[in-house]
Amino acid sequence: MPNLEDWIPNRKAKQIFAEIRRKGIVSKFDLLELDGLTSSTLTRMLEELASSGWIEESGLGESSGGRRPLLYRLNPHRGYVFGLDVSRASTRLVLCDLQLEKLDSVSWQMTDRLTPDLLLGEIAGAAKRMIEKHALDRERFLGLGIAAVGPVDRTKGMMLNPHSFPAEGWSQVPIGPRLEQELGVPVLLDNGANTALLAEYWAGSPQQYRHLLYVRAGVGIRSAMMSNGQLVYGAVDMEGSVGHMIIQTDGPPHPERSHVYGCLESFVSIPVLEKQAAVRLKQGRRSVLGDWVQHPDEVEFQHLLKALSADDRLVTELFTQAATFFGIGLSNLLNILHPEKVILGGPLITTNELFYQISTQVALKNTLYYPTYPVTFTRGKLSDDALAVGAAAMVIDRLTL
Repeated sequence: MPNLEDWIPNRKAKQIFAEIRRKGIVSKFDLLELDGLTSSTLTRMLEELASSGWIEESGLGESSGGRRPLLYRLNPHRGYVFGLDVSRASTRLVLCDLQLEKLDSVSWQMTDRLTPDLLLGEIAGAAKRMIEKHALDRERFLGLGIAAVGPVDRTKGMMLNPHSFPAEGWSQVPIGPRLEQELGVPVLLDNGANTALLAEYWAGSPQQYRHLLYVRAGVGIRSAMMSNGQLVYGAVDMEGSVGHMIIQTDGPPHPERSHVYGCLESFVSIPVLEKQAAVRLKQGRRSVLGDWVQHPDEVEFQHLLKALSADDRLVTELFTQAATFFGIGLSNLLNILHPEKVILGGPLITTNELFYQISTQVALKNTLYYPTYPVTFTRGKLSDDALAVGAAAMVIDRLTL
């Protein structure tokens, strides 16, 4: 199988392709701003990219006195990529073109029967069916990107020892090599927060912000950071473990790491909210939840959201408290990292307005240099698709390395 880096063999052609991808539609004059390119070299590289199908003409631009310039854009149908999001609650596979337009998708709920062997077989079968359904030329299928719950080993394509998966066996899973063998294309793996940020970067205006922070809140809390269009990696192959930030040394134990007390995930996560609601019901607190479940331990996140929509006092109190702690955690990140824009995602953000509004207000109130430091908060544009689409973007990024 060809390496992703070899699809566009010329270094200058890679540079031009990357710039066209970043800007959308450009003229030759726009591209002359790139370092080390003469007009004749640029003309030759554009002809090569067009003849090999990576770019295409897109009409004529506005005249600045002479002839109207020819415009170029990416050819979205030159290649296709798959993006896969493997999370604790669900797994999602998307098929995208080179502009990250979603052509198809399928998802699986993660249950106690969905072991790695079973799920990987389902994924491989679904990918092959999508190719046949859309009558795609297999030669144009570039690769598969995987967004996984960390920790991961990106080099080996392995999920190491993630917690809270419903089924057994989700430890030391060589998910990359397994799917590479099944599908016969290159497979890349990264942490889900990183790919989500990558997706949101491309869904926005790539040249607008230099420093971006992404924080995802759901079963756990994960984060990623980008500077000058590049993901920031640390010395270890893990996403930002914001959920393990200690915010109260004498606080409750972490749900999965009982020797750790008072970290952010001890106050803010779906399992913690479910547990807190159950405890309050057992203590005799009144709530509509009591009408919907036979036993307090049966309370699930969907019940909490329904109760929140009904202005249930207990559930509103729990979400307000969790959002306040989350906002404190965000302010700590702002005071250390100083991003220009913070993108928030995950079920706790996307499913209700209360959590988002309170957490961002608390974060800004506790940020040292605000409003002199004008940070922008926003919800992610891609919602449930962010991790998988970002995994697909990771494959396209590799074309220009």
